[in-house]
Amino acid sequence: MNKYLDVKDEVAQAIANNQPVVALESTIISHGMPYPQNVDTALKVEKVIRDNGAIPATIAIINGRLKAGLSEYEIEYFGKKGPDILKASRRDIAAICARGLDGACTVTTTMMIAHMAHIKIFATGGIGGVHRGAETTMDISADLEELANTPVMVVCAGCKSILDIGLTLEYLETKGVPVIGYGTDDFPAFYNSKSGFKADYRVDTPAELAEIYNASRIMDLKGGILVGNPIPTEFEMPADIINPAIDKAIEECNRLGIKGKETTPFLLAKVKELTGGDSLDSNIQLVYNNAKVAAQTAVEIHKHKYI
Repeated sequence: MNKYLDVKDEVAQAIANNQPVVALESTIISHGMPYPQNVDTALKVEKVIRDNGAIPATIAIINGRLKAGLSEYEIEYFGKKGPDILKASRRDIAAICARGLDGACTVTTTMMIAHMAHIKIFATGGIGGVHRGAETTMDISADLEELANTPVMVVCAGCKSILDIGLTLEYLETKGVPVIGYGTDDFPAFYNSKSGFKADYRVDTPAELAEIYNASRIMDLKGGILVGNPIPTEFEMPADIINPAIDKAIEECNRLGIKGKETTPFLLAKVKELTGGDSLDSNIQLVYNNAKVAAQTAVEIHKHKYI
């Protein structure tokens, strides 16, 4: 057992008994929205997972400990501390643990810790990807490398709309990551259900997703599986509203010289400001929807005891 890893008792028991568990990230708590809305949303996402037959395991680093499953007290702690918590990607995790610090887990570190704890599926909002202008900045999210190497299924609403979706999909193709459209032929665009780019495959049920995951594990394939689950149509943001907001946010980000891991939080906060908070409301709803699909898929995955 990893000496830095703490698996919540409920989660450990579920894993030992071959019961479905769904991992959740913690950056949405610390960096995604203000307190107390962040805590309320995190608890509601966990409830969605329970209501659909699985056990939630919110992933974080607290006092240098890798946590697979948080208590309500720990979620409250994360929510109150907010952006003061370090945003932890793969390069940060050893230093954070060695120094006994707190770390908010991105898609990358959530996948890592979920895999350490033998959790098979993870629900998030949107993955990171290739940033616009990456041909000169080389700003490419570590999420894509993790998807290429870590065998966890990730249910998302696409990559964040602030990114270059086409280049992100090209990168994933190069790394051999299958991109699945859930109930759609398109790869969704986070705030919108259609990006104009096609997914590799379409599936229409959690059972089909589970079949693909199980086949991947039986063959011991190395990487993860990316599921693009479109935002429900009633919560989509019209392109003529969200696209200008994204363009303005990127323009200001470039003008201010913001780079690296600070880029995405800045852009999302600016888009929220420019849309009067509507983008955050859409973000929350798509997370709920992803949690539902992930939980239903986890139930189907665990019907096969040999996985």
